[in-house]
Amino acid sequence: MPVISERGIEMPNSPIRKLAPLSDSAKARGLKVYHLNIGQPDIATPEAGLDAIRNLDRKILEYSPSDGYRSYREKLVGYYAKYNINVSADDIIITTGGSEAVLFAFLACLDPGDEIIVPEPAYANYMAFAVSAGAVIRGVSSTIEEGFSLPSIDKFEELINERTKGIMICNPNNPTGYLYTRAEMNQIKSLVQKHDLFLFSDEVYREFIYTGSPYISACHLVGIEDNVVLIDSVSKRYSECGIRIGALITKNKELRNTVMKFCQARLSPPLIGQIIAEASLDADPDYFRDTYDEYVERRKFLIDGLNRIPGVYSPIPMGAFYTVARLPVDDADKFCAWCLSDFEYDGQTIFMAPASGFYTTAGLGKDEVRIAYVLNKEDLGNALIVLEKALETYNSLPRK
Repeated sequence: MPVISERGIEMPNSPIRKLAPLSDSAKARGLKVYHLNIGQPDIATPEAGLDAIRNLDRKILEYSPSDGYRSYREKLVGYYAKYNINVSADDIIITTGGSEAVLFAFLACLDPGDEIIVPEPAYANYMAFAVSAGAVIRGVSSTIEEGFSLPSIDKFEELINERTKGIMICNPNNPTGYLYTRAEMNQIKSLVQKHDLFLFSDEVYREFIYTGSPYISACHLVGIEDNVVLIDSVSKRYSECGIRIGALITKNKELRNTVMKFCQARLSPPLIGQIIAEASLDADPDYFRDTYDEYVERRKFLIDGLNRIPGVYSPIPMGAFYTVARLPVDDADKFCAWCLSDFEYDGQTIFMAPASGFYTTAGLGKDEVRIAYVLNKEDLGNALIVLEKALETYNSLPRK
């Protein structure tokens, strides 16, 4: 039998999706499964985007330019200007989701064996994209006790060596919901300047910030413009995960030209998705106000509910729509699988993402889960009841 590649063997399973077969089996048994595992909002897509599909009048669904339609990129310039991110259409490359933007950034910037430092827990697919590029993720660990704030800069310095090429952050953070402060962003800037590193900054959740603290983009950091690679996506902003439209933004002309080679190899980003995304830029302002208010309520409801369950602790996330919660279990991977395979309460169960898959450091996140508050409050309330009952039952089982 032919041998599978080492890269394929090394590629990690997604902690967000790996339990999907157990969820499918639970549904086949007639259970209601509350999906807290994945950032798929139940908020409706803006009418402006949906109308773009309904009113589509084309005879040919053609290739778009490899860097995306210029009309869309020019319209994005105005969107970013609202956040004091000053870019031109030529600085923007449209990608097949934010995922492709991260992958192409890694492929363009990193050679096999090169290293990037990532505060962990981190979005699990960063690890997968690093494996695809032959690169190595070096995790610097934040802690739930400190609300997942940026680890000490000394810890970053300890990891930097001749193979270190960049730092990857997500702000606001997936999976923790943490929002980096101005002081923390300036610390990162100093590291990038000192060691001449790339700064890959995933900022797809900028609409979802729930505190008075300002949103500090990597593009706001003066003096490292050519080092910054901004990652963006419409998936969560407009509840348009399925259209697969993202963006890679950089002032670094050499990097843009290199990324374009990969863009040309995959031909073009999705045609229909770009049409929808461009139209969605004209969404009614009420759409964002209503969506924001809904997530504020869900956040309070979920965090209050989690912290009332005996033994459970979750810090208050300041952005995005996720939290990492500590559970009173010996192994969150086993507990999450058990909830789907062996547990039900009143015909219901829950699907959560074990947090161990969001860490590169072995042993971390063993008693943590990531929870996405993308369900309405009634469903969140039911899910909290099921979680409490599941913990009671699980912890009463005899241990082998």
